[in-house]
Amino acid sequence: MRIDGNTELIAHIGWPTYSFKAPLIYNPYFEQAGINAMVTPMGCKREHFAEFLRNVFNLENVRGALITMPHKVSVLSLLDVVSPAVRVAGACNAVKRGADGKLYGDMFDGEGFVRGVQRKGFEVSGKRALVVGAGGVGSAIAASLAGAGVSELALFDLNAASCDALASRISANYPDVKISKGSNDPSGFDLVVNATPLGMKEGDQLSIDVSRLDANTFVGEVVMTTEVTAFLAAAKARGCRTQIGTDMLYEQIPAYLEYFNLPSTTAEHLREVSLA
Repeated sequence: MRIDGNTELIAHIGWPTYSFKAPLIYNPYFEQAGINAMVTPMGCKREHFAEFLRNVFNLENVRGALITMPHKVSVLSLLDVVSPAVRVAGACNAVKRGADGKLYGDMFDGEGFVRGVQRKGFEVSGKRALVVGAGGVGSAIAASLAGAGVSELALFDLNAASCDALASRISANYPDVKISKGSNDPSGFDLVVNATPLGMKEGDQLSIDVSRLDANTFVGEVVMTTEVTAFLAAAKARGCRTQIGTDMLYEQIPAYLEYFNLPSTTAEHLREVSLA
């Protein structure tokens, strides 16, 4: 990969950095496509983040920043303009500097999930969706589903307060979306999403009663430790179409590239050229 005086940087900011996968996906693509840019891991602890982010955007060759844990929430107070997805998710994972000098923030975890199911032929608009898990990733997915025009969102989390707070944020930003809470019964839904960590360990209980799944329900997963989790295997056995967890990762990268005004590509091509 050639690095010269014209190379633009995308800062990948978080701590610890050993688990970062973005450089293994973006950089092989940039090299293959002849794009003079690179994603650079930057390990920054909580106590230094506010000052560091401001300094990063004082650099003239910084195209933007990928924000990951533990900074996805604290970054909000440092931004000038945020998207509806950020307001609903309560977190941000992409920052760029506008021509006006302001810092803009967006959230693409949910966008990756939605793009994935849409490219598999599932039309989100007008559908009924159940999202199980109201944490960071569940909130992001709920935000993007609302933005894509679902008619109804059912939310469930063992932490009722998190579920209530997410429902309030969705209603404030997407008042036309019908919201329900308190049940993880998947019967009758067009789309069901496991947005919990359940499935990361062998023997984990399933987040829903899969015997209640309809065969025509589309089922999505966020767990990435294995391609076909027990949840997805059970859904497939019911006849459901499914989306694996890593699809959300690869599908969000074209959205990031567009956000940073860089030449975009497809999730399939990213998989072909990546080292992840």
